Amino acid sequence: MKHLRSLREFIDELEKIGEVQPIGQEVDWNLEIGAIARRSYELRAPAPLFTTITGIDEGFRVLAAPGGLSAQPGLTYSRIALALGLPADAKGADIVTALADARRREPIPPRVLDSGPCKENILLGDDVDLLKFPTPLIHGDDGGRYIQTYGMNIAKTPDGTWTNWSINRMMLVDRNRLACLIPPPQHLGIIKAQWEKRGEPMPIAVALGVEPGLPYVGGMPLPEGEDESHYLGAYFGEPLDLVRAETVDLLVPATAEIVIEGYVSHTDTHEEGPMGEYPGYLDRSSSSPKPVLHVTAVTYRNDAILPVAVAGAPVEEDHTGWGMPHAAEMTHVLREAEVPVAACWGVLESANHWWVVSLDTDWHERTGLSSEEMARRVGEVVFGAGKLAFGVPKLLLVENDIDISDPRQVIWAFASRAHPEFGEVHFANEPQNILPIYLDAHERLTYHASKVVHNCLLADRFGPGERPVASDFAHSWSAELQRRVIENWQAYGYR
Repeated sequence: MKHLRSLREFIDELEKIGEVQPIGQEVDWNLEIGAIARRSYELRAPAPLFTTITGIDEGFRVLAAPGGLSAQPGLTYSRIALALGLPADAKGADIVTALADARRREPIPPRVLDSGPCKENILLGDDVDLLKFPTPLIHGDDGGRYIQTYGMNIAKTPDGTWTNWSINRMMLVDRNRLACLIPPPQHLGIIKAQWEKRGEPMPIAVALGVEPGLPYVGGMPLPEGEDESHYLGAYFGEPLDLVRAETVDLLVPATAEIVIEGYVSHTDTHEEGPMGEYPGYLDRSSSSPKPVLHVTAVTYRNDAILPVAVAGAPVEEDHTGWGMPHAAEMTHVLREAEVPVAACWGVLESANHWWVVSLDTDWHERTGLSSEEMARRVGEVVFGAGKLAFGVPKLLLVENDIDISDPRQVIWAFASRAHPEFGEVHFANEPQNILPIYLDAHERLTYHASKVVHNCLLADRFGPGERPVASDFAHSWSAELQRRVIENWQAYGYR
């Protein structure tokens, strides 16, 4: 297993297999970067590395689609595999299994260094200026420019017993403020609540351009109280390299490209959102006052690289960076419950709305359970698994005779094997993510034995101007900008 310790080492490895596309032509942070990145996802083209950005000082760069999929035969998951130390041709199941296996290893705490590349430039107090970085306006209807779409938010409890590493979006407000999405049920929200109870703003560090394995553990639903950096140490079998932040009592990745330090207020808010999001739509209702992060320091590398995930229609980093680690945790909890699980998978093309559990083909002989009893057992384990359960709205249970990472085979199995009368086992009143295209809380599906129609029509569900807008190339950018991107596609360096 090859442990890549910086974003730059990761880019070097991508270049070796043709999975990064340097773009020297000047591009605009205002929508053009987002449009190019979105088209690269949809073509499964190499990850664009922008080196000349309108209005930004020479040297600053942007890497988009770091966890996108590849169109190259045999290299579909190569960016995720390389980030996690596996061969570029690793299959999806190999990645999920590697992450799940590490859950049973002893955690390895990080190694604290005196300094690191992230300290090459240090801005404190009044010298802080976030506007110098190439923060993109990603989608045409976004509420602002998002600097944090693929970095690590690092925070710890007031008593110092738990440090959490997570990914939540943060929008640029001005030179020293960010507006932060911090959902209360998520671990970062739980920690924020502890600081609020204490009457103090929450210290936080936002590390952007970290070593490539970190975003995948940031998207993994480890149990409350577990430190993601310790888990990743166990995964690689060696400690991560961290350094002390300048103005907050936190450790940050030594090789991070940019580190933003500060305090999240419990009283100051700023309008944040909307933003094209992982279900594949821009949810206009997500615009609301959010907590403000007051920045006290910024450190960054020379020629810093800002990673950017362009959230929206699948497949992008919300699906690979969240779906695959969730599948690993699902595998782990089912193993611990002694369910004969062969593999788990989040169907990436479903925007992480379909999840699949495959059982060893001899599950009936080994357990003596009926299929309905086994389905209920799997549901009890998965839906009772805390943070993991929150992100699993639909679960398909199959035997291990199909490739569950192939959506065509999943569709075939679901369509041909689910019994029309007793093919569904329901679990009522389970909490889950509130997604923008779901029915409202007062609507219920009335089930009758025979057939169920999953109604995907939207026109009668939303009032004027409220209908969700697809966050894809065709809908999130103007026709003029779409034409510009397509006409310049080869000029950007793509073939």
